[in-house]
Amino acid sequence: MDLTLLQSNGIPVYAIPAAVVVIIAVFIFSIVKRYKRCPSDRILVVYGKTGGGSAKCIHGGGAFIWPIIQDYEYLDLTPISIEVNLTNALSKQNIRVNVPSRFTIGISTEPTVMQNAAERLLGLTGEATRDLAQEIIFGQLRMVVASMDIEEINSDRDKFLTHITHNVEVELQKVGLKLINVNITDIHDESGYIEALGKEAAAKAINDARISVSQKNRDGSIGEANAMQDQRVQVAAADAQAVEGENNAKITKANSNAARRSREAEAERLANASEKVQLAKALEESYAAEKVAEEARALRKQAEQNADIIVPAAIQKQKIEIDAEAEAEQIRRIAKGEADSILFKKQAEAQGMLEILTKQAEGLDRIVKASGNSPKDAVLLLVADKLPELVKIQADAIKNIKIDKVTVWDSGSGNSADGKSSTAGFLSGLYKSVPPLEEMFNQAGMQLPNFLKGDKLTTETDAEEVKE
Repeated sequence: MDLTLLQSNGIPVYAIPAAVVVIIAVFIFSIVKRYKRCPSDRILVVYGKTGGGSAKCIHGGGAFIWPIIQDYEYLDLTPISIEVNLTNALSKQNIRVNVPSRFTIGISTEPTVMQNAAERLLGLTGEATRDLAQEIIFGQLRMVVASMDIEEINSDRDKFLTHITHNVEVELQKVGLKLINVNITDIHDESGYIEALGKEAAAKAINDARISVSQKNRDGSIGEANAMQDQRVQVAAADAQAVEGENNAKITKANSNAARRSREAEAERLANASEKVQLAKALEESYAAEKVAEEARALRKQAEQNADIIVPAAIQKQKIEIDAEAEAEQIRRIAKGEADSILFKKQAEAQGMLEILTKQAEGLDRIVKASGNSPKDAVLLLVADKLPELVKIQADAIKNIKIDKVTVWDSGSGNSADGKSSTAGFLSGLYKSVPPLEEMFNQAGMQLPNFLKGDKLTTETDAEEVKE
């Protein structure tokens, strides 16, 4: 197909596959809908062009129904109960009888019978099927009654039911039905023949009973006379035998009593012994049971003590161990933390000290180099740099002395030998108690320059030292 032509006609190209899919789906759905399943209480009848016969019957399973050439219907297998009240049926003796009965029928599932049902019952309503079956049953029931005597019908019901079942079932199968049950409620006739037969049978039974009673009475009288004769003869013989028997009986009785007493004594002895044995066994079993019970009670008591004492103690022990381990772990972690902190701190201090000493060493190295690599001159430079601090320290040593709190006793005899008053001598001595710079230098292994000692500048070297 030309796609350009379709587009020019206003038909989208993508609509063609969609339409094909819809057609295929509708076709598949139609095919699926044509497959019919047969329920267990029905017969599926497929008619039309079935490939053989006028119809095909299916009980259970399913079949595909071809459209147009085939169609289908269902036959219901529900049993049908029919009341058949046969009246004025002529018997073999030309006596009319009434046979009220009830028949239960249904469509058969045998293949050949199902085919008959499809051909003769398909399309009929349940009422029409019931009427058809009722007519067949009426006809066959009349034939069975006509073939039997009243005596046979009344006395041999099994034979009567057998004939009815055989004849009716054969005819029902011709239309696709089968006989399920037959129930004959009662049989009677309008002439009263069956009732008369019953009365005759009852009278005969009564007469037979009376004759039997008379014969029994006669036999009883004869037997009674013979019994009286035999009684007299036998009584005499019995008396003689009675005396002998009595004596023998006494002897036997005495022997029996002796044996009885002996057996009683033996039995009593055995009973006492057995009773004692049983009592001993009972006591032994009782003691054994008590022993087992005591052992069980001891085990239970031990288990209770284990549960009450040992188990809690074990739990407490485990708890203490766990707590101790937790506390030890906490202490270890705290100690490790503190040690790490101290180590870090000491490392930082050492690093700082290293930096300080390194800088000091670099500064001293520069001072030594600035002094012409002369250690003595380098020391003098350092002392000169610190001289104001040293002088300040010496002055601060007596700065805070409060003179108003010092009492000086003067003898009033005038000046001392050096020409100073006592008060002036006290102050001079006080200031002399401060360590002089020269002594501090000497203790350090160095020599204080002359101009710092308070001496006069005597040489040019000293003057140059001051200038420097």
